[in-house]
Amino acid sequence: MQTQTPLDIALITADNALRTLFAKPRSIRPCPTIAGEHTALSAPEKALSGALMRVNHVGEVCAQALYAAQALSTRDPELRQHFIAASREESDHLAWTQTRLDELGARPSLLNPLWYAGAFGLGLIAGRLGDRLSLGFVAETERQVEAHLAEHLERLPAGDFESRAIVAQMKTDEARHAQEADDSGAAALPAPVKYLMRASAKVMTTAAHYI
Repeated sequence: MQTQTPLDIALITADNALRTLFAKPRSIRPCPTIAGEHTALSAPEKALSGALMRVNHVGEVCAQALYAAQALSTRDPELRQHFIAASREESDHLAWTQTRLDELGARPSLLNPLWYAGAFGLGLIAGRLGDRLSLGFVAETERQVEAHLAEHLERLPAGDFESRAIVAQMKTDEARHAQEADDSGAAALPAPVKYLMRASAKVMTTAAHYI
């Protein structure tokens, strides 16, 4: 594979950011549904679902940034393709959550450019630490996202079948991504790093719930 120049990297990075933040995302897989079930929400339930799906949408914006940064950082062509493939699957999640926000009459987070930039920076740092630690960062991130989605399944209104179907499929996909990272040789992260990741995620999800 031809070595990328700094200009190549800058153009790829800008293109990915612009597509994630401003283009209408398109999914390869159809949006998950629960056959025969249709949502009917009260105004408070609709507001809650909108806020929770906004948080989930932010998570997918960050996933695009993380995988883009790690794909750029690795020198292993096979691992680069692994990150690109995971990013494509996460783009389904981005499209599904955006569609659901539109259906709920809710907006994405106004801070998405900030979330993207922060996640991209973390992805670059993880990538520079070496492939095994980069994969470890993926595995831990996906496990924390899986736990976060499980919490959302408990908080979403019971009658919001559309949102619940999307979140359930996302949870399944994130668990598989974590396992794939482990199978590829991920190194376990130190406990303090895991704690900092959880603390940072808490700040992001709390802010995105409202802004």
